[in-house]
Amino acid sequence: MKVIICGAGQVGWQIARHLSAEQNDVTVVDSNPELVRRATDTLDVQGVAGFASYPDVLDRAGARDADMIIAATHSDEVNMVTCQVAHSVFSIQRKIARLRARSYLTAIYSDLYRREHLPIDVVISPEREVAAAAMQRLSAPAAFDTEIFMEGGAQLLGIQIDEECPVVNTPLRQLTDLFSTLRAIVVGVRREGTLFAPEPGDQLFVGDSCYVFAHVEDVDRTIEVFGKVEKRQDRVVIVGGGNVGLEVAKALESGASRIRAKMIEKSRKCAEHAAEALERTIVLNGDGLDRSLMIEAGIDRADAMLAVTDDDKTNMLAAVRAKAEGCPFVIALINDPTLLPLLSPLGIDAFINPRATTVSSILRHIRYGRVRQVYSIGDAEAEVIEAEVMSTSPMAGKAIRDIDFPEGVLVGAVRKGGEVLRPTGGMKIDTGDVIALFAMADDVPEVERLMQVSIDYF
Repeated sequence: MKVIICGAGQVGWQIARHLSAEQNDVTVVDSNPELVRRATDTLDVQGVAGFASYPDVLDRAGARDADMIIAATHSDEVNMVTCQVAHSVFSIQRKIARLRARSYLTAIYSDLYRREHLPIDVVISPEREVAAAAMQRLSAPAAFDTEIFMEGGAQLLGIQIDEECPVVNTPLRQLTDLFSTLRAIVVGVRREGTLFAPEPGDQLFVGDSCYVFAHVEDVDRTIEVFGKVEKRQDRVVIVGGGNVGLEVAKALESGASRIRAKMIEKSRKCAEHAAEALERTIVLNGDGLDRSLMIEAGIDRADAMLAVTDDDKTNMLAAVRAKAEGCPFVIALINDPTLLPLLSPLGIDAFINPRATTVSSILRHIRYGRVRQVYSIGDAEAEVIEAEVMSTSPMAGKAIRDIDFPEGVLVGAVRKGGEVLRPTGGMKIDTGDVIALFAMADDVPEVERLMQVSIDYF
């Protein structure tokens, strides 16, 4: 597949990294020659320096025979015009654009993106993706990472293993015997900074971080098995009232649980805008690192705090401050993945990586086969891929134990009909089943081969 990626920033670079590693023909376009050079020096991609919306620049990038264009520059307008040029001049079939401005995302204007108007096939909103991730983090406060799969029927949980965990030093194969009715399976373990897919004889040790795939009805029980306690989130403090903070607050207001939220925003203009846009959320204008303002927001009585400003270090410090004032659960928005190892020593319970959520959302729309969901783990170290098994897949008709999975791949769950099942070696994978796989980054191409379908389905 020939793909043009417009924008060589964090998101564009990660998408290029994924696609080039999977033997796709990738060209990166950016107006900053240094970013283009970084991409071409570190990845197996071609590069073109220039404005992505210019037809001659896209022509040099090979737009005449491209299969897909991904517009992920920092400008919504450039991304929109790029897709229009890609459609009108070069007839590129698949066009994906990252858009941030709320006005462009309002549902009443959705007709704007029809083929006869502004032809964008997929619109990705980082703010909405992050807000959805924040809501998932709040729904499972005992987990440091979480994602929904199988149309809400299963959930991936990132769980920190501590001394209170009752299954420490227990071989994973024994968990099945100890909890025979628990529909959950450990698919990934991070130990001393290294992520791997565990084998049945592996044990969990204090200090490990594990990824567990669980049936949604067994999430609470899974949390208990790993020694964690869930607590209802009734009062939440949000530090940061920009696009992300506003999306989170609106999601909290529209939820059925009626969570009471307070927001702290440093910019007076942003604070006033948030106050006008929100109905029940109390907005305070001031520095989110100010202890007195945090006390005024009720941080000592809050069940959770989300720090979602546009500065990673501010988010980390705000989370540490909130923890020091007695808030039991804190979440920080972190763009720089090199900061993630610092979170646990600082007592930060969970994080949201906007780049990872956006990359996962884009990857969902460009995979081969009937891929329904893709979630990137860590710094693109692994992925959880959910896909429908087609009749042309090498997996169709085989028992799980007979499928030639790479060592870095584990089956997290299988959905047959409307039922989500815990996988077993003897379980037969049939055409039409939906399967969720944990795959280390190096094994993703082989997973795609196993899921691949005839060209008619692409």
